[in-house]
Amino acid sequence: MTLNKSFLAIFIFTFYSFSAFTQGMNEKIYVNPWNAFWISHPNSQNGYNVFHFRKIINLQSKPSEFIIHISADPRFRFFINGQSICTGPAKGDTSNWHFNTIDIASHLQKGKNILAAVVWNDGEHAAWSQISFQTGFLIQGYSENEELANTNSSWKVYENISYSPLSTISHITGAGEQIFGAKYPWNWEYMEYNDDQWTWAKETEKPVLKHETIENYYKNISSVKKIKIKKTLIDTNSLRRLIPSILPFPIEREQNFARIRNINGAVLNEDFISGKGDFNVPAWADVKILIDQDFLTTAYPKLLLSGGKGARVTLTYAEALFNKEGNKGNRNDIEGKTIQGNQDVFLPDGGERRLFIPHWYRAFRYVELHIENHQDRITIHKFNNIFTAYPFEEKAFFNTNEPILKNIWNVGWHTAKLCAYDTYMDCPYYEQLQYIGDTRIQALISLYVSGDDRLMRNAILQFHQSMIKDGLTQSRYPSNKMQVIAPFSLFWIHMIHDFWMLRQDDEFIKQFLPDIKRILQWHKQFINGNSMLGKMPFWNFVDWTDQWIWKGREEISGIPAGALEGNSSILTLQYVWAMQKASELFNYYGKKQDAFSLLQLSNILKRKTFDQCWDNKSRFISDTPDKKEFSQHAQALAVLTGTFSQPEAKNIIKAAANSKDLIQCSFYYRFYLLQALKKAGLGDNYISNLYPWKNMLEMGLSTFSEKSEPTRSDCHAWSASPNYDFLATVCGIEAGSPGFKTVNIEPHLGDLTFVEGKMPHPTGEIFVKYSKSKTWQVEIILPKGIKGDFYWKGKKISLQSGRNFFKML
Repeated sequence: MTLNKSFLAIFIFTFYSFSAFTQGMNEKIYVNPWNAFWISHPNSQNGYNVFHFRKIINLQSKPSEFIIHISADPRFRFFINGQSICTGPAKGDTSNWHFNTIDIASHLQKGKNILAAVVWNDGEHAAWSQISFQTGFLIQGYSENEELANTNSSWKVYENISYSPLSTISHITGAGEQIFGAKYPWNWEYMEYNDDQWTWAKETEKPVLKHETIENYYKNISSVKKIKIKKTLIDTNSLRRLIPSILPFPIEREQNFARIRNINGAVLNEDFISGKGDFNVPAWADVKILIDQDFLTTAYPKLLLSGGKGARVTLTYAEALFNKEGNKGNRNDIEGKTIQGNQDVFLPDGGERRLFIPHWYRAFRYVELHIENHQDRITIHKFNNIFTAYPFEEKAFFNTNEPILKNIWNVGWHTAKLCAYDTYMDCPYYEQLQYIGDTRIQALISLYVSGDDRLMRNAILQFHQSMIKDGLTQSRYPSNKMQVIAPFSLFWIHMIHDFWMLRQDDEFIKQFLPDIKRILQWHKQFINGNSMLGKMPFWNFVDWTDQWIWKGREEISGIPAGALEGNSSILTLQYVWAMQKASELFNYYGKKQDAFSLLQLSNILKRKTFDQCWDNKSRFISDTPDKKEFSQHAQALAVLTGTFSQPEAKNIIKAAANSKDLIQCSFYYRFYLLQALKKAGLGDNYISNLYPWKNMLEMGLSTFSEKSEPTRSDCHAWSASPNYDFLATVCGIEAGSPGFKTVNIEPHLGDLTFVEGKMPHPTGEIFVKYSKSKTWQVEIILPKGIKGDFYWKGKKISLQSGRNFFKML
């Protein structure tokens, strides 16, 4: 049972912590209150390794509470009495290393209990999102009684050499696994296992609690229990610094595969994927089984088999199958197509009921089970999988008289869920990296649909932690390979503004104001003589539109005209828009001069960009002053920044949205194109602009893809933006003031005649219902204490908390 009591982590830090500066030195003195140690194998290296840890504890009675703090470097799975309890920790960096707090009492019994954990490190094969200092494991009991579980030299450890990395394609999500069953310590997590040949764990160092986190918690506590404090001088540049994770453990639940689509080398038998019977593969057989989940998922494959000594079982995972031309086509079709993708390999030892589960989950719709049998018969008892993702709850809903919109809602939410684990992710199959551009949209979706802001808080903090000395965030974080996209730093400012409007937490927001100022100052230095942004370093990515993609040249792909040499209207207007949002934040928090200066500068750049890039012939803003290229992106940003008057904005953005001559926005940037339509007063056009999402459904996609066909990723959460817009644009629900203290509701129903929706609010739920017969009947229910305004065809009506009902023409 995971503890949801925030006071617990606060209490732990204040109960145990103290920090100070040494006289005449820059190092900080950290308190090491925990009696546990980070432990590892005596021969631990920082390369690829898999370590198993075990300890038997003896309890006089079954406890009602047994709280521990747990972490590992880089990943662990924890077992009690053979049962899997949790996996973690959430990804971070060495200055911000997460630990979780969990009450394990319900899993313990009177007498002997076996605590066990597997900790693995992919070393040089590690995913780009995974940072590591040294392979290790850590448990600290909450109180003296629970310190029985502390990690120290009383734990035993075993280096599992049955694993080897398997890189079958150029993924950056870590290697596949090959397991040599004859060397695997089967049933190591159970009490009955004999660990006499295991060695005692090595204590590598004491855990260090992060200084800044301790200070913040300390200020909020009025009474602190007096204890004897031990102080230790720590080299802060070399050790992991622990912080309590604000994230829950990922959800895990078993699910069966839907069906077998094809089999070669054997007679079709689906009993083993439904768990109703065995599938026997004779010796010397070569069998390929194509299995379909019927929808894309993120899950741990789970293969249970007996026998098969000398055999090779290969699992290949794919989002979709490919035809001879390398295209995917309709995702439901398999004729003339083959599978290619990441793989795991299991080499059975011939034993009974051997269970294969990889350490890390896989993303797939299709799985090919290739059994190359040689010496012995194989019996497959069951092949299913364990779904895993961030535990979002769908608290919102959206219904209309157009069923396809509900399908878009369902597929969009499924997409968003698969792209969230211990961070937001661009995609679950290819990268699993938290990019700012993707994350801003994902965070809006998750706040509107689930109301859970923890992953958004975590993301904002991690991008703050990624700041480089130049004054920009990294484009993606955590990451062991640095990448900087200057426009993404600007979208981080938008994320903070979004949070400010939708959640009340001034202390959280104010800590980022200095970094917002640094980002804007960094851009300011590149303003050239004509008051547009000149040539800037790093990768100035904007969008994966087809006209900006250069195969094999990512460093110049996704960038508009003017990005390499300067004078890009798109990059300049993105900067203007970020300054406008930052000005609102600075003004609200009393930094009036900063707010005024930003607004003044943004107005100059906006006006000068219009003067130099407006083209009277096309009636559009060009991408550069030479007026050779025109894009939907430039028109959208001009509208969003208020570059045009309202009548001009309406005409221009309507023409831009319908033009095929302009460089087109991809699914990602269509979010901003459709926001521009809304700002220009054309929100009723939103529904008619959903044809890309309808096309994806017709192509058999169960998630929304990265871009239009041909696409690399079939699951990219920036394309799930309709889940936000169905509530914010169609239903019209938006924050009317910071902290969502008031509500503005302005629906954009298009040709729909019935719409209803509900979304979570920090103080309750917001419900809207619009139905048309001869007149429109409007029902709006606001949480207690929340008021707002309703806008309808130029009219403004005050809303009170509770039920509001209107009849409108």
